[in-house]
Amino acid sequence: MSDAILPGTPAFFPALDADLFDPPTPERLGVREPSRHKPRFLMLYGSLRERSYSRLVSFEAARLLEAMGGEVRIFDPAGLPLPDSEPDSHPKVQELRELARWSEGMVWTSPERHGAMTGIMKAQIDWIPLALGAVRPTQGKTLAVMQVSGGSQSFNAVNQMRVLGRWMRMVTIPNQSSVAKAFLEFDQAGRMKPSSYYDRIVDVMEELFKFTLLTRDVSGYLVDRYSERKESAAALSSRVGQRSI
Repeated sequence: MSDAILPGTPAFFPALDADLFDPPTPERLGVREPSRHKPRFLMLYGSLRERSYSRLVSFEAARLLEAMGGEVRIFDPAGLPLPDSEPDSHPKVQELRELARWSEGMVWTSPERHGAMTGIMKAQIDWIPLALGAVRPTQGKTLAVMQVSGGSQSFNAVNQMRVLGRWMRMVTIPNQSSVAKAFLEFDQAGRMKPSSYYDRIVDVMEELFKFTLLTRDVSGYLVDRYSERKESAAALSSRVGQRSI
């Protein structure tokens, strides 16, 4: 290494655009005026059955989030068309996308079917794009994943949803819930019985609420990327150059 090229100097990083390099600082994560409105959560579930256990789990989770001080909306997937089978102007698609924009955190709860999340669950996620014009409806928002099973406990669906959460650029919390033999865990009124499964759902909702409070006012900074700053700078330079021709 040449003595003239020292670590930390621009010459040490020949591939780096020094003007766009922005080292993170604790001060940038500070919030001068924190949001005062209730944290906003969107619940998605993956079954259309009359007695849908993923829906019942979503209702239980929604009650907990509301008890903590959150505002919750639950999307009903009934009537949502398959992706690409209808234009995105379809009313159910528009409803889902508007709720995604509105939310600051999400909860995805799916049954496990054939070792995977259901097609109903995947269709909802597929209808939410990475970008709607200049708005990214999922990027930087928090996510909790849960599943229900008809048999023994499994984690295939939550593992799949974690992959999708990363792809949607969401802050997927570490905790998760998997309810085995879900048909045994609810009373006739559709309320969940006391159990370790219920306790885990409480844990997950507490963690989701905390992560949402921590990140919602700094999500734009958390997901700000050097590569995208560089791309935006190049696009701006191109537009300015075209106007000068």
